Amino acid sequence: MSTSKICSNCSDSSFTRDDVTGNLMCSSCGLLQEFDQFDAQIGGINGPQGTFVHVGTTGSGTFYTYKQRKLFTAQNSIEELTYTLGLTSKHVEIKTMISAITEGEFGQGKWFQVLIGACAYVVMRKDDRPLPMAEVASAVGCELYELGKMIMRVVDFLGLKRPDFPEFDIVHSFERTLKNSQCFSAVERSTVDRMGKQGIFLIQCAVKWFLSTGRRPLPLVVAILVLVAELNQVDVLMEDLAKEVHAVVSTCRTRYRELLEKLVEVAQVLPWGKDITIKNVIKNAPIVIQYMEKKSMLKPCEKRKNLDQPGFDLTDVVSDCLRQDDIYNYGTVGETSQKDSQYSLLGSTSDRPNIQDEDRLQISPECLSMMYDKFLNDVRCVKSSGTSEKAQEWERLRLDLEDCREWWSGKSELSKKLLLKQLLEKDVGLDTMPPSFVAGQLKCKTRRERIKAAKARIKRIMHPLDAGLGDTLNHDILDETCHGRKRKKRRGTVAGDVDWEDLIIETLILHKVKEKEIEKGYYNTLLDLHVFKSGII
Repeated sequence: MSTSKICSNCSDSSFTRDDVTGNLMCSSCGLLQEFDQFDAQIGGINGPQGTFVHVGTTGSGTFYTYKQRKLFTAQNSIEELTYTLGLTSKHVEIKTMISAITEGEFGQGKWFQVLIGACAYVVMRKDDRPLPMAEVASAVGCELYELGKMIMRVVDFLGLKRPDFPEFDIVHSFERTLKNSQCFSAVERSTVDRMGKQGIFLIQCAVKWFLSTGRRPLPLVVAILVLVAELNQVDVLMEDLAKEVHAVVSTCRTRYRELLEKLVEVAQVLPWGKDITIKNVIKNAPIVIQYMEKKSMLKPCEKRKNLDQPGFDLTDVVSDCLRQDDIYNYGTVGETSQKDSQYSLLGSTSDRPNIQDEDRLQISPECLSMMYDKFLNDVRCVKSSGTSEKAQEWERLRLDLEDCREWWSGKSELSKKLLLKQLLEKDVGLDTMPPSFVAGQLKCKTRRERIKAAKARIKRIMHPLDAGLGDTLNHDILDETCHGRKRKKRRGTVAGDVDWEDLIIETLILHKVKEKEIEKGYYNTLLDLHVFKSGII
């Protein structure tokens, strides 16, 4: 066989076809030739036909089935969502859970995306590293309630219970938010670590104060992040943090105010605690948190039943305030008064005992109060004398809040994650009831007053001669809200001080409904049971 091609070894043009490989072989030297299988697709209409490739087939013409296409699409959806949530390492576990729920069929469409998000949430919750539901819902692109319903269905199908499905870990949520937030990306690492320990301490104090009970945890996380940022002079906006964690800004502000209110309650044990309010508690927060930290480190046998008793050890709390030649003054000395928000303590060598052994020193609140009153008198003397040199000396000795950086030690166990049982055993200077319980008790008290007033009105109408003049409504109790403030005006008033709720209570009383049931406030249910079904309105 002779061709125009020559052998690359001997330059001979005589070749034979090898029966095994089908390649050309040189007749002279026996070398197999390479790249001789090209067959030009020419020949016009009678030439060889090619392969028509279209959607759903391979190059060989094999068709994909519906199930194969569905599995391929589901696999891509799982990979995309796990990558978006940063759960690439959990991809196999999430896929296995979805396969068990759908019996290996997987699925397509919007519902399947929601199922992937629900399984991702459950997997992380099982590992005690929960994701916020709002973040998962945002990544999936569905409503929060829709994702919650799917999560409940997944939990019920798998039969997950404690300890396989632990409670939401708010401490981990705080650490994750602090680590991933762009608001703290430019902050020094040491400051972030310090903020982390302070935040964990305050988070667990808030849990002990029931600020997270029955509520969404993310607004509380945002509130504590804003507070520790202010304590460490880090500029951050609550709106930016709330947007990152998909929390409502108004709810974050409410949690922030509740946290400040609790700090004000804790600060009442200090000698100047009666002057601390929500407006100035941030300036006093270092001392308050230091007191809480020292209080939590006390052993149960060292705790006092009453903080107002003389002899309570506040040495560690105010040791920095009693140093020689130092004055802790939060504000301007010239504007200090008993009702102002600037406070300071004056200490001199002649006015106090030697405090070399701080562990043995017992300082009572009465003693600290006397020091504080003495300082206020000295300030008033300086203001009345008008001596410029003395005022300049006070100004030189003044220390602002940003100069007091040694108030945090981080030695308390509350700076680390604790179990709920261990947390409730700690004493941070304040024991409170859940806000929802307090609000419920106040509402029941208000309804009792409404029932009393409604019975008095019915009595005056049915028995005008027997109606007493003392059966009147206590407006002070009725107008109270769960925050202890009074409403300016009652809405929905029908006549005088009677509104729609009073009319409903009167109707229920006339239909012989028990007062204990009316106090619970389920008016629609009671109306359906005792009024509308009775046929008499």
